[in-house]
Amino acid sequence: MSNILTKVALPLAALVLGAGLAAAGTQLDPMGALAGRPAGSDPLDPMTAMRAKAEASDASAGNDEFGGLPDGAGAEETYYQCVACHSTEIIKQQRVSDHRWDELWTWMVEAQGMAEPDAGTKQTILTYLKQNFSSQR
Repeated sequence: MSNILTKVALPLAALVLGAGLAAAGTQLDPMGALAGRPAGSDPLDPMTAMRAKAEASDASAGNDEFGGLPDGAGAEETYYQCVACHSTEIIKQQRVSDHRWDELWTWMVEAQGMAEPDAGTKQTILTYLKQNFSSQR
């Protein structure tokens, strides 16, 4: 019986433990859920409405100079901060909570290497994003 334990159970336990440790070391990618599929593509997903694209009437109101972002305080700062890494289209399709914008900002700085502006510019950009692309409005 102990021979079976040595040959099967111990290696199996080591494998399970190793898999658990490997899984614990992985970091969550908050944008991974959106990769490869358009916003609103899963009707059973409760987050679909929050990720849905803005209505066409909203898109036509955007400022062409700033990639179609809506006019308002912070549009220019947001445009120049964000297009260094991605298009304005990813911004315009967002409908996440105000708290989630804060989390995404931290993730972009810490995990994606986004250059963080001074505190005033950061606040201007986050206020703009929350006013124009929040699920709470």
